[in-house]
Amino acid sequence: MILTSKYIIIAGMAKLPIVFAPGLMCDARLFEAQAAALSGDRQTLVADFAQDDSILGMAARLLKDAPTRFYLAGLSMGAIVAFDVWRQAGHRLAGLALLNSTPFADSPARRAVRISQIDRVRKGSLKTVVMEELKPNYLAAAHKKDQALMNEIYGMAERLGPDVFVDQSRALMNRQDSSDTLGRITCPTLIIAGEDDEVCPPELHEIMRNAIRGSSIHVIPECGHLSTMESPDAVTQLLKIHIANTERTLAA
Repeated sequence: MILTSKYIIIAGMAKLPIVFAPGLMCDARLFEAQAAALSGDRQTLVADFAQDDSILGMAARLLKDAPTRFYLAGLSMGAIVAFDVWRQAGHRLAGLALLNSTPFADSPARRAVRISQIDRVRKGSLKTVVMEELKPNYLAAAHKKDQALMNEIYGMAERLGPDVFVDQSRALMNRQDSSDTLGRITCPTLIIAGEDDEVCPPELHEIMRNAIRGSSIHVIPECGHLSTMESPDAVTQLLKIHIANTERTLAA
């Protein structure tokens, strides 16, 4: 876990920390803007998904490293891990944010694509898979030509390397379907979708909103699959509001 700030004591109480759970081949840079904005008054951490080859293992490691009670914000694979965190220790979550994700398991067609990508990455084509196939499909049309953003995306993947790509791809291929878990989530839940997300389109998020009691949904315009980097200010503001509303409820 990456510690970016310490507990802040306000009115005799420690503000609950927030743990960010990154997506496939992403690191702390995925949540850089959000962590910077939220770290002024609470502990902010980013989960490390570079050591496990299963969603179950990623969730267990996150829980091992995380504070006793915390907010959890996961994007894409990170939200998929969040479903398993809930199954393992839902009582530890004060609130949940699910960004650009799906509750469903991989389809046979999606598994076939991952198998092909794993084979090519093993043969040395990580950059090709990331820059020409995988990540460009993640971005909204408005951001596809943003070379600085593309470089940052590839920088995360390059740092993690091909072995992590293989492990994380296998984890996603073999993950549990979480659609039945949605109705059991009871903590305050924010759902964020990108209007132009081709990987996890808004209708998947509507399914989550309808199944998770009391959840709220926000669709960000001109935004693709990497909302925290494509629309950082919008995501940050939504998280701030969600946490503030949850803390008012907890204090009531």
